[in-house]
Amino acid sequence: MSQTWEQRLQDVYELMRDMSQRTDPQDMATAYGQRVMKINPIDRRLSISRRDLTAPEFRVTRDSSWSENINPWKEKHRLPRLRGGLFSELIYEGRPQIIDDLSVPADDPAASYLNGYRSLMAIPMLDSGESLNMVILLQRAAYAFDREKFPETFWTVNLFGRATLNLVLRDEVREAYDLVDRELKVVGHIQRSLLPVETPRIDTLDLAADYRTSRRAGGDYYDFFPLADGRWGILVADVSGHGTPAAVMMAITHSIAHLFPNDAGSPRELLEFVNRHLTGRYTVGMETFVTAFYGIYDPATRQLTYASAGHNPPRWWKASEGRALEVNGNSGPPLGIDQAVEYPDNVITLSPGDRIVFYTDGISEAMNDDGDMFRVERIDEVLSASCRQSAANIRENLLARIDEFTRGSAPTDDRTLVVAGVV
Repeated sequence: MSQTWEQRLQDVYELMRDMSQRTDPQDMATAYGQRVMKINPIDRRLSISRRDLTAPEFRVTRDSSWSENINPWKEKHRLPRLRGGLFSELIYEGRPQIIDDLSVPADDPAASYLNGYRSLMAIPMLDSGESLNMVILLQRAAYAFDREKFPETFWTVNLFGRATLNLVLRDEVREAYDLVDRELKVVGHIQRSLLPVETPRIDTLDLAADYRTSRRAGGDYYDFFPLADGRWGILVADVSGHGTPAAVMMAITHSIAHLFPNDAGSPRELLEFVNRHLTGRYTVGMETFVTAFYGIYDPATRQLTYASAGHNPPRWWKASEGRALEVNGNSGPPLGIDQAVEYPDNVITLSPGDRIVFYTDGISEAMNDDGDMFRVERIDEVLSASCRQSAANIRENLLARIDEFTRGSAPTDDRTLVVAGVV
C-alpha cells in the first residue's frame, strides 16, 4: 500500500485498458493474472473447476507456478483431475472463505499445491447461481488476507470471470455460426441447382426471371415444364417460412412436381397432385404450407390456362386497354393444408404487347426503413412505364425500383420474379 491512490488508479486503468483489447479468453486470463500479481502480489494463485464433473471430483485449471500455459477450454485432457480433499470441499460448498492458519494432512489430494502456505482465500466464481469454478489465493504467511477487502475481491474476480466467460461464449457462437453458415451455403447451392439454368425459348413469349433469397437458402421456387404441342408450364411457388426448413420443403415440392407426368393434364391436376403428396406425407402436424401458381401457355393460341393455390395473383399489363390488371379467377387454399381440396382451372387469352409479372410476396411486401411495403401498385407503375420493353428490361426496371424503394437493404423475405412478354 505504499502507492498513492493516483498510482493505484493508473495501474487499474492500464489493466482495464489492456483487458478491453483482448479477444481470446485464454490470452485475456493469462494477461489478467500476470497484471494482478504485479498490482496485488500473491504467493500462489490457482483455479479449480467442477464443471461437467460430479462430487467429489474437480480439475486444477490454472496454477501460477506452472511453466506451461495450458488452455483449460481447449486442452481439458491435460489438466490434473483430483478427487476429494479440501479443494473439493471448498468448491462444492461454493461459499467465499478465508483460512488464516492453514494445515492439511499429507494424504489430501491437493497437499502438493498447499504445502508451505498458511493463508488461503477461496473465491467461488458463480455461473447460474452455482460455484462451478473457484479461484484459490495462497500466501505463505498466516493471517495474510484482509477480511475488510474480501467483499471487493470477491466482486472483482467474479466480474472478470463473467467477462472471460462472455469471450468463451462468443467464440463458441462464432464457431457454431461458421459451421451453420458453411452448411447453409451447401444447402443454398443444392437449392439453386434445382432451379432452371436458363429461361426457355418459347414461340410468342419472351421470358426473364430473377431469384433472390433472404438467407443462404430459401423457400421460393419457380420452374418451366416443356409440354406437348409446344406448350409450356410455368410454375411459381412460395414455401411458408425462411431458411433451411423452407429450402427443404422447396426441394420436396420440386421433386413432387417433377413426378407429375408432363402431358397428363391441366394446371388443376398438377396442383392437386402436389397437394395430395404434401398433405399425405410431409406437412401432417406441421405449420407449413406452399402457395403456388401454375399456368400452361399455348404459343399457338396465346392462351394461358392456370390454377392458383393461395398465391399472389400475377400482374397483367393488357396492351389493348393500356392498364394493369390482376390475373384473378377462382383459386384454392395453399398446398399442404387439406388433401381433399380442388383447384379450378381458369383461362385468359393474351395478345401481342401484353406483359405478365409472376412473383412471390417477397416482391410486393419488400419493406423500406419507414415500414412501408412495395405493393402491387408499384409493380403496375413499372409495367406502365416499361410496357413496350423486353421482359429482361422490365425485370431489371422492377429490381432497380425495389432496390431504390428499400434503399438497398438486404431482403427480409425470398424474392422471385418471372416476367413474360407476349409477342
